[in-house]
Amino acid sequence: MDSFTVLHRALREGLNVHALSFDYGQRHARELDTARQVCAALGLPHQVVDIRAIHGLIDNSALTNPDQTMPQGDYDADNLRATVVPNRNMILLSLAIAKAVNIGAGRVDYGAHGGDHVLYPDCRPEFVEAMNHVAGIANFESVTLHAPIYTQVRPISCAKASPWGWIIPIRGRVTRAVNSPVAYAAAVANGWPPLRSMESPIHWLTA
Repeated sequence: MDSFTVLHRALREGLNVHALSFDYGQRHARELDTARQVCAALGLPHQVVDIRAIHGLIDNSALTNPDQTMPQGDYDADNLRATVVPNRNMILLSLAIAKAVNIGAGRVDYGAHGGDHVLYPDCRPEFVEAMNHVAGIANFESVTLHAPIYTQVRPISCAKASPWGWIIPIRGRVTRAVNSPVAYAAAVANGWPPLRSMESPIHWLTA
């Protein structure tokens, strides 16, 4: 959901967007299919990079290890600490910066938001600012790391909140973010309308 929001902000700025996704062996690989669908619908170039070779370096997380229990329910530090993937955002942002330099882009957009600060060290303002500094000096071509929502939290821009996730209207369509297929089923049972074909795909909060 965070990347979806940042993507639409960049499009609203009139930027020429190149979307980038990473397959690092995450259990929630559904996010990659959703990213493909969203980018295809928007007519955007989209590259999915296979970096599953590093999976053994980052498999001590519920997001990368199927033997660990995936948290359900509310999005809070106590519940989702198990989903921290070691050094994930530094790895992915480094690759995104390389892509930017390679194609002559001057900016990498990053969907960190304020709700992640306590739980994820690599979403904190200090990390964003440090990575932006590094992105400016690591290559001959300076790149800016742009994190437009890292001072905000998810419910600020949400039309409806619940223990299972949020429904957000973007460009007249509806996108949903929920914790898991089980949580989505619970949400529908408790009053959320089921998806219709005109709506955007579900976006899982673990994405």
